[in-house]
Parts: sequence; structure tokens; C-alpha cells
Amino acid sequence: MASTALITVESGALTTPRERETNPAAVYLASLAPTGRYSMMRALDRIAGMMGQTWETMPWAELRYEHVQAIRTKMAESYKPGTVNTALCGLRRVAQEAWRLGQIDAETYARIKDVPAVTGSTLPTGRAVGSGEMGAILDVCARDPSPAGVRDGAIIALGYGAGLRRAELAGLTLASIQDDDGDTITLKLVGKRHKERIVYLDNGGAQALRDWLTVRGREDGPLFYRGLKGGRMIPGAGMTPQAIRDVIVRRAQQAKVDNVTPHDLRRSFVSDLLEAGADIATVAKMAGHANVQTTARYDRRPEAAKKRAARMIHVPYARRTLPKLD
Repeated sequence: MASTALITVESGALTTPRERETNPAAVYLASLAPTGRYSMMRALDRIAGMMGQTWETMPWAELRYEHVQAIRTKMAESYKPGTVNTALCGLRRVAQEAWRLGQIDAETYARIKDVPAVTGSTLPTGRAVGSGEMGAILDVCARDPSPAGVRDGAIIALGYGAGLRRAELAGLTLASIQDDDGDTITLKLVGKRHKERIVYLDNGGAQALRDWLTVRGREDGPLFYRGLKGGRMIPGAGMTPQAIRDVIVRRAQQAKVDNVTPHDLRRSFVSDLLEAGADIATVAKMAGHANVQTTARYDRRPEAAKKRAARMIHVPYARRTLPKLD
């Protein structure tokens, strides 16, 4: 990380905390849905950490165009373009709130807004979870006789079967269930940017949720209860997004399936729907994506397609007796 010398302002104001109600970063973060607030808070903390600050103590209103350019350059040395651009997006929004609060003038905001994104691309992170791996993870849950086994099976079934984000899973309540016609369960939820959408669960996903409802009961409140040691539940106590992640990672490890995150279930949801022939516009709506370009980035089929295509090229190489190095 850079030292505080990266940004120089008058009167040592970099160490002066701002009250939350006048902190443009706090105002900006408060405008975000819970699904996006945590990740953007981390991005702003990366920027503030370069000056030995946190997002709460950083004097955002004292940043100028040249400071933001320096931040952009420094971050590009250590982070991928997508990470840098996410941080810059947050920084522009914080500058916008500083302008709205009367802490910077319009020209300062316009100059900060004009700082360009970092170009370049990287290979997509994460992976799709194969059907055999998914079966192994759900089997681990099924073999747990405690209420936690049923709950965790339903969490994983919804994460894959409906492509839900971990924050969306944590935010579900009993009232989220709109209908169950015996075949399909209909749920209504609030995703990123406070956007409501309807999702559907069928076959095994619907049955996993019905089994959990039988164990849970029909009391109002969070759909998924927080657990205790031994697999016992705390009725009425909801789970955090981090607890959802811990469940998925732990069950995958128990099934000896490596490197599975909640977002990998979501990637698998998108990839498998596209592989089955669903059109990308429909999949984008089901996943809660604002545009199909985002959905395309979740698709993990292209690598498998390229691997299959590589087998179509015949290289006429004949095996031979290999010499030894001296």
C-alpha cells in the first residue's frame, strides 16, 4: 500500500474524522441495498487504506482530480482491472455525494468523474459446479439427521436451483413464498439495487425447500434460522450472508468438493440453463441481471466448448522412443 504521501492536502486534514451524517461515503453506502453495500465498503476501504485511513475517517471531500488519478495508478499496480474500476466507481459516487452535500464544487466533481476506467481484462474467476459434485454436496446434507442438514440442503438447493446471491438467501422470509402449486414454488425477493423479482423452484429444489418448511414450521420471520452446535436451530433468528457462505463452503468441504462458493452455485445456475437451451435474455431476468453482458460473464461453458473444439484438431504426431538428456 502507498504511504500517506500519496495524497497531500493542507492542514493535515487526512487524520480528521468526519461525522457519519456529513460523511459522503456513509451517505453513498446508505443508498445501496445490503447485497451491494458490503462489497463497496470493502472497495472504499482499499482506497482509504492507502492513506492509513478507513472509509469512515477518510476526508473524501478533500480529494481532487490529481489525487484520484494517483489512486488509480497505484491500485492498477496491485489489483485486477475489474477491482480497480469497482473502486473508482465507488469513488465517483462518493464525490457525487460530497457535491450534493455542498462539500465540493461542481467543477471538482466533474474533474473526478472524468478520471477514466482502467482498461484490460482477466480470465473469469470462479467455476461451475458439476452435477456429480452438486449431488455429493446435497448428499452430505441428506446424511445429516439434524435440522441443520435439512436447512443446509434447502440453502444449497436455492443457491443453485434459483441462482440466488448469498445476501438474497439471507434476506428471504416466510412471506417471500408467494405460491406452491405442488410442482413449482414461487418466491418474491429483493435483489441488488432494491430490484424485486420473481423466482421459481421446481423438482428437487422445490422439494428441498418443502422439507425445510416441514422442519421449520410456518411461523413468520426469516426463512432460514441461525443454528447452534449439534445442528439445533434458533427459531426466529435469521442468518447473515457470511453464515450462508460458511454453510455452503463447509458442506462442500465435507463432500470433498474443493473451492465452492455461493457465487459458484450462481455461475452453475447460469451455465446450466444456457447449456439446456434457455435464451440468455430469460436467464438474465431469472438471475436478476440488468443486462445480458453481465449474464455472459457468468457463463462457464465457453472453456468446455473450447476444450471440445481442441479435440477436433488432429496433429499428426507419432510417438517415438525418447532420448535421454546427457
